Amino acid sequence: MSDQSILIPSTMLAAAAPTISPARPVAARTKLLLEGPILATLLRLAAPNVLNLLAFVGVITFDGFFLGRIGTDALAGASLAFPWIMLILQTTNSGMGAGVSSAIARALGAGKRERADELVFHAFLLALALAAVFSAVMLLAAPYIFGWMGGRDKMLADALSYANVAFGGAICITVLNLLGNAVRGTGNMSLHAGVLIGCVIAHIALSPVLIFGYGPFPALGPAGAGWGLVIPFGVGSLIMIGYLRSSRSTVRLNFRGLVPRWALFADILKVGVPGLINTAITNLSVVVLTGIAGQFGPEAAIGYAMGARLEYIMQPIAFGFGTAIVAMVGTNWGAQQYGRARQIAWTGAATIALLCGTIGLIVAVQPGIWLGLFSADPEVARLGAMYLQIVGPTYVCFGLGLGLFFVCQGFGRGFAAMIANAVRLLVSASAGLAAVYWFGLGTTGLFAAIAAGFCVYAALTALAVFRIPVPSKSSAQ
Repeated sequence: MSDQSILIPSTMLAAAAPTISPARPVAARTKLLLEGPILATLLRLAAPNVLNLLAFVGVITFDGFFLGRIGTDALAGASLAFPWIMLILQTTNSGMGAGVSSAIARALGAGKRERADELVFHAFLLALALAAVFSAVMLLAAPYIFGWMGGRDKMLADALSYANVAFGGAICITVLNLLGNAVRGTGNMSLHAGVLIGCVIAHIALSPVLIFGYGPFPALGPAGAGWGLVIPFGVGSLIMIGYLRSSRSTVRLNFRGLVPRWALFADILKVGVPGLINTAITNLSVVVLTGIAGQFGPEAAIGYAMGARLEYIMQPIAFGFGTAIVAMVGTNWGAQQYGRARQIAWTGAATIALLCGTIGLIVAVQPGIWLGLFSADPEVARLGAMYLQIVGPTYVCFGLGLGLFFVCQGFGRGFAAMIANAVRLLVSASAGLAAVYWFGLGTTGLFAAIAAGFCVYAALTALAVFRIPVPSKSSAQ
């Protein structure tokens, strides 16, 4: 072959050059997840998620405040419906939502941008399906569920008035949370948190107008609180859809040319379903253990419940860091940076454990700081203090288990961590019953069994993380 030069016209070069699409904002954010300093990046991503805690506190507080102004029946009726509304919020935000976030983070880390876009479309379909299930089941079953929970006459009527609107508009909650978690999977934690805060502010402003009536707006009573929740979340869903359809988004929500594919649903569900069940197990554990404590009288049940209420504060703290862990671990795992993914995993879980452990030690030494907020009854205070002094030091294990659950979701393997939480419930309940009825150890034995359950939870989730293998090259493609 000769060395003579071959001249190619510039017009041919231009024609042959690949078309370069406009840059999308993923590059810098993905680079941060893949290369940024681990702890600093984790804290940076987790900070906006603290707003989610404030959002939930706002919904819990102000609904009760406004409805209490109508009367006892309205407040009690809303109390029957509210746990189920919170279940929808939690399961779509930290349960199935984490499955969406994990799948998209892993796809982006692997450089599979088209797959990430398709996952957003499948997340939207899942949001519609979940809304249909929630709405159908709760609208049909609510009269019987609320009646079983003690709803009667005016109290039941007010509960249904509130619930029928909120459950009927469940689609607003599911779409906002699942699409919000799609955005979180790209490392953008601020948008969903900001929209949620905006929804809560609008809820606080709109609810009293709809509940009590103002100007042209009639007084809707408890139904007004339901509309005050549904309308802002509906607007928030439209904002999220608009963002994901825009050029500013890292991933896109497209409808044309896409058909549902089971493989993509499975990628979300393998993390989302365990996350959803895990949320149910965590709430069920408090119900079961409250029932066991109640065998010693109402003071023991209240004492346990007041101590355990602190655990509900730790869960949103863990969620704030956990969503950042899911995005960081998932992106690095997808990019085959397995060592860095594991380093992020343990750094994030240790951070959550440290925060929960610090809270536990403080209330173990000074239980009155927490218990004094709820009751002045000496017996309740004594039993609540006993609970915190025994269980508080093991909150470090509870925090580690919570953190490692999010780690497993980031790896795309949530089942083992869900089983660990189920085992925690079984250990706490069975050992507690044995301590009470076989060994005669009373409430001290029950509380020790609960502490043992937290230790088992941490050990099993740690084992689950250690046993996650590095994918083979063929499976990583």
